[in-house]
Amino acid sequence: MTSSFNRIDAVAADAPELAGYGTLAVGVRTEALAYRGLVIELWYPAECDSALTKTPGVYDTLLRDGVTPIRLKGRATRDAAALAGDFPLVILSHGYPGNRLLMAHLGETLASRGYRVASLDHSLSTYADKGDFLQTLIHRPLDTRHAADHLGAQSYAIIGYSMGGYGALVSGGAGVSDAAVAEHGAALAQHMRPEVDPRLRAIVPIGPWGRQRGIWNAAGLAGLRVPALIMAGSADEVSGYASGMRLIYDEAPGAMLLTFEGAGHNAAAPFPAPQEAFTPSAALDFLPAEHYADAVWDTVRMNGIAQHFATAFLGLHLKQIPEMAQYFNDFKGFSPNAALGLRLEQKP
Repeated sequence: MTSSFNRIDAVAADAPELAGYGTLAVGVRTEALAYRGLVIELWYPAECDSALTKTPGVYDTLLRDGVTPIRLKGRATRDAAALAGDFPLVILSHGYPGNRLLMAHLGETLASRGYRVASLDHSLSTYADKGDFLQTLIHRPLDTRHAADHLGAQSYAIIGYSMGGYGALVSGGAGVSDAAVAEHGAALAQHMRPEVDPRLRAIVPIGPWGRQRGIWNAAGLAGLRVPALIMAGSADEVSGYASGMRLIYDEAPGAMLLTFEGAGHNAAAPFPAPQEAFTPSAALDFLPAEHYADAVWDTVRMNGIAQHFATAFLGLHLKQIPEMAQYFNDFKGFSPNAALGLRLEQKP
């Protein structure tokens, strides 16, 4: 294990107003679910005294290759006492493959702003246990529903990256197509007309995978029943921009689209590439850093923008704070020129 730390808590100097950390101390703990052996990393608002009396925790995890150990450092305190209060739940869902710490920057920052944030290790979909693709397609929306049940959510939102974005859209009512069932297997038919959990109030699909491969058609996406903020890179060759994510925006009612011009598939979701990612791995045919970094955009800057808009969107739809709507007009909260390269579109 390396003795140095890979920071997940950096905030760019020109970060927008709602980026970075809020006023609340943050605790973190790891929980296991009986269902499918799921593991959750849970961030939550913590009592200040409890957080101050303990050393902020570290995160020991694996690199994208599934074998190299890495250590991350943020600001959350391991097992700090939880602050009393009714905090809405946000569920983070990683890509295929990924793991529960890939979006840890969102876990910490949203918890510091008054949310409980549960990030899943989706079984058979992590770096260490990547398995059958059909099982991933079937279980993504089921996993998040079980996590919400396990944590006793009264209301919740889902932020999903790549395959996690697919799961978020299905959870929100976007039914998969006949063609997808024919290609991937009859068991997928259970998601053709998904039942939307009434507790689910909003979704944030980041780089959502599937439309470019016919997972949905226009009729299926028309079934979306919750507000959606899509974040996408215009040069994404994995989920497709024109053939994928723009179509989701065009066909899904009530969606917003935030585009990072020139960014690829790593836009807005992963933490900055750890130092170990710049060393080739015998387990991969590409440099591990390519899983985290973008060729054009700085990751810390993108993370801050994602935190800003996620905070505003969840504040509007999950906490029901009307004033949060102002952040979707003319890039309110950005300093001059700090929104260059961004395009935000929303339907009437």
